[in-house]
Amino acid sequence: MMAELTSGHKRSPEASPAVALRRPVCLVGMMGAGKTTIGRRLANRLGRRFVDADAAIEQAARLSISEIFAAFGEPGFRDGERRVIARLLREGYDVIATGGGAFCDPRTRALMLDNATVVWLDCDIEVLVERTGRRRNRPLLEGVDRREVLTRLLAERREFYAQAHLHVKAGVQPHRRTVDAILKALNPCAG
Repeated sequence: MMAELTSGHKRSPEASPAVALRRPVCLVGMMGAGKTTIGRRLANRLGRRFVDADAAIEQAARLSISEIFAAFGEPGFRDGERRVIARLLREGYDVIATGGGAFCDPRTRALMLDNATVVWLDCDIEVLVERTGRRRNRPLLEGVDRREVLTRLLAERREFYAQAHLHVKAGVQPHRRTVDAILKALNPCAG
């Protein structure tokens, strides 16, 4: 299934009634920052719909992310990624977890900044290296030194991520605390 939806639009018992979303929330940041896990939990706390953009891309293409990269290269992948994110925003998803490089594409970045509240989940390299080692479905990390590539990518992408509306430090703390920090940061944007 492409999207993971929270059950209906009921708020979970721990949902924050003070946060009412006017715009969708797009989570951006490096691979391994926890965008999917945090996004799912955030949507559950808000009683809103969640979708992982990479899963939606795979469903639309009927190919894995690695297969798309192999067949079309990164430019072809980024073009399809932008079109899928635009569709997800039009379809009314409330919380969208994006791929690590999505926000670096200027047209995708403008699309998200104009149509959503963008939250950068910022993680330390140590956390990213450990988390990305758990899964083997990351084309940019296949057959390379993960620490070296992640360090380089973060240095290249930091200026783009810094353009997000909100900056939330994520990392070794429980995901609940990261969700709490996002909810607190969203409060001034809600209404």
